[in-house]
Amino acid sequence: MNILDSIVTQAASIAAVRRDIHAHPELCFEEHRTADVVAQKLTEWGIPIHRGMGTTGVVGIIRNGTSDRAVGLRADMDALPMQEFNTFSHASKNAGKMHACGHDGHTAMLLAAAQHFAKNRNFDGTVYLIFQPAEEGGGGAREMIKDGLFDKFPIEAVFGMHNWPGNQLGRFAVSPGPVMASSNEFKITIRGKGSHAALPHNGIDPVPVACQMVQAFQTIISRNKKPIDAGVISVTMIHAGEATNVVPDSCELQGTVRTFTLEVLDLIERRMQQIAEHVCAAHEAACEFEFVRNYPPTINSAAEAEFARQVMVSIVGENNVEVQEPTMGAEDFAYMLQARPGAYCFIANGDGSHREMGHGAGPCMLHNPSYDFNDELIPLGATYWVRLAEAWLARKAAA
Repeated sequence: MNILDSIVTQAASIAAVRRDIHAHPELCFEEHRTADVVAQKLTEWGIPIHRGMGTTGVVGIIRNGTSDRAVGLRADMDALPMQEFNTFSHASKNAGKMHACGHDGHTAMLLAAAQHFAKNRNFDGTVYLIFQPAEEGGGGAREMIKDGLFDKFPIEAVFGMHNWPGNQLGRFAVSPGPVMASSNEFKITIRGKGSHAALPHNGIDPVPVACQMVQAFQTIISRNKKPIDAGVISVTMIHAGEATNVVPDSCELQGTVRTFTLEVLDLIERRMQQIAEHVCAAHEAACEFEFVRNYPPTINSAAEAEFARQVMVSIVGENNVEVQEPTMGAEDFAYMLQARPGAYCFIANGDGSHREMGHGAGPCMLHNPSYDFNDELIPLGATYWVRLAEAWLARKAAA
């Protein structure tokens, strides 16, 4: 692997910063301490910063030469609302909060790149370092854009990266097209009429209505959308009743819908509402249908994905750059890719053997209470950021 020596030399100190952030996790839009740590480091290295975008976002600005070309590199900073099972020294000190998705590591990798850029500006143009809040459900990318991210900072293309457990350290994955799904939620309330359970003819039972509805939703997947188009409807909550001898007045269904395209999402939402309302009508029940679109699908632009792949190959070799298998997980970097061309890649986090004594009994998987980011990724991820920015600005200058 062609990792930059200057980054390797400073890797231990950046790992210490990562562990400090891990020990002090903050939830979406509450990343005040984390933002302070990022801002302090960037300022210490002589990098100008802009704070407060998207509430707690930090943007580092590294300029060199005379070109007006610019590229954006993004890392997320927030943690998850879950209790950590690990007991090693850098485990969470904030009850009910944990860096279980590796955003502490994403922040550390971008900080390591920033430290290198501070002394080695081998490019002509501007590199914007985007430290984003609230990826975990808050839409921090959307909020930074609303606050003028791409207006204040004229970024041509933007790139993101996420650690990916279970794959061998030293590998990357990137591909054009959809790589993460849209994330959407629904809530359906069926209004019936309560009665004695021994006299159901006196009421309108919402429970069998709900059962028919759940089954019918799956026909959208199997019979309405094209078989080659991906889509998931998962009813994950059904709430009804308080006593065994009472037909309840209402039943509530909740769940999630995932798609890789907005066209399939439009189809699923439309058909779900039609099915919900007509199934209720067939049983003389009333229907309240709510559908909330959270994150759009994350779609890599083809040219930028191929460019990122070439940079990866130059660092780890062709055999260690894999085709990126799309996942039904969601990512608010999607908003940035709607506004600018770019690519979102995966960097392998290993199998969990890097964890110190005191880790939980669970696997080292994302959103697991026994997870921990692999600090060995820091030099590799930072090298990718540096080489990507240098190559992008060099290519654009030549063009």
